[in-house]
Amino acid sequence: MGKVAVGAAVVCAAALCAATALVARHRMQSSGKWARTMAILKELEETCGTPIGKLKQIADAMTVEMHAGLASEGGSKLKMLISFVDNLPTGDEKGLFYALDLGGTNFRVLRVLLGGKEGHVVKQEFKEVSIPQDLMTGTSQGLFDFIATALAEFVSTEGEGLHVSSGRQRELGFTFSFPVRQTSIASGNLIKWTKGFSIEDAVEQDVVGELTKAMERMGLDMRVSALVNDTIGTLAGGRYHNQDVIAAVILGTGTNAAYVERANAIPKWQGLLPKSGEMVINMEWGNFRSSHLPLTEYDQALDVESKNPGEQIFEKVISGMYLGEIVRRVLYRMAEEASFFGDTVPPKLNIPYILRTPEMSAMHHDTSSDLKVVGNKLKDILEITNTSLKMRKVIVEVCDIVATRGARLSAAGIVGILKKLGRDTVRARNTQKSVIALDGGLFEHYKKFSGCMESTLKELLGEEVAENIIVEHSNDGSGIGASLLAASHSQYHEVEEP
Repeated sequence: MGKVAVGAAVVCAAALCAATALVARHRMQSSGKWARTMAILKELEETCGTPIGKLKQIADAMTVEMHAGLASEGGSKLKMLISFVDNLPTGDEKGLFYALDLGGTNFRVLRVLLGGKEGHVVKQEFKEVSIPQDLMTGTSQGLFDFIATALAEFVSTEGEGLHVSSGRQRELGFTFSFPVRQTSIASGNLIKWTKGFSIEDAVEQDVVGELTKAMERMGLDMRVSALVNDTIGTLAGGRYHNQDVIAAVILGTGTNAAYVERANAIPKWQGLLPKSGEMVINMEWGNFRSSHLPLTEYDQALDVESKNPGEQIFEKVISGMYLGEIVRRVLYRMAEEASFFGDTVPPKLNIPYILRTPEMSAMHHDTSSDLKVVGNKLKDILEITNTSLKMRKVIVEVCDIVATRGARLSAAGIVGILKKLGRDTVRARNTQKSVIALDGGLFEHYKKFSGCMESTLKELLGEEVAENIIVEHSNDGSGIGASLLAASHSQYHEVEEP
């Protein structure tokens, strides 16, 4: 019996040793995997770094590229497009004006009653219309007839006090958010379709001409007085309310900037200088690139796999379309190399663009003690359950690194514009304010992003200069802004109240 007991004790001890060794090995493996996770996180933080010296180099590079783009066509990655907008709203505009905002699968028609300095926007009405799928790939006439019909129906609902003066044509601002080669304030040829549209016979055609012909077919007496994009509309809306507005930036799904340039500072401008002496430039700044941009392996892979490799590099590191996708790519690497979510990579994590920036923002803003929002988002979007608080904290850190880089680079871009205009320094007895009108869902809803961008602006400019630089939210540039540009470019110079 003694021998059996001893034997059993030996077996138990061996089993216990084996179990202890297994636990120890598991702990070592776990700690090894965690160390790998931390190494990936640290590497991300370092490669996304935006120290103030680097940001100043990026701002300088933006200014240099702006000069090059104004000097000649194709002289820079920045297109620096001449918008032909040489009269921004002053606030004195009066009358009834229309806008058409076409930028995706829906379009809006708006009417705005302007009451001059005292009344500003007295009344506004709009209607949103969904475009049938077949018209997005049909003919130019089919699409523009559909739009003109909706416009005519909207005009027929003008209520009391919402009529143009007798003998006058209705005037329309047309926001067309597709690539256009603009030839005047109210004409521009379509370069190519995006966003799911593919109407071959419209390419290289003047989109204002196509819309005008369709309105004539509908018997609608309306003149397009301005063809603009949403960024220029935002600038117009900002200037209408505040004459100190000098530039507009869109930070949404995509990103762009426009600003007011001295007409005699545009070497590539061939025409007569406008009476105002000013010209709005559409920068198309999403295409900016510089060797100083802090790009990671995730950015490079995203770019290579995108529909436009080598293009829109600035946009791909700062805009809402891409921030969530960069976070997904980092988490995928953690899952693959460090078994961050367990022994297998969660299948949903392999789907590009499954993690959208609004979800990233919700996780980044989670203030609950157990980061419950992070846990719920992982479960709902990626079907990842049982995440520890430690893991959730890593995910918030990844969101923070990616968003902070985007916000700080946006601020550097704005400083580049201020430098170009000579508004980045303090001048004796000069207390002129410089207001930047901002719009877009990323700026409006991702508060940590917009807060970081504004604090970085102050850091870059210094307190004294920053006192005179103001960031203002300017809403609905593509709608109200377009109607204001119709007013400021009206064929009737003295626009009276109807």
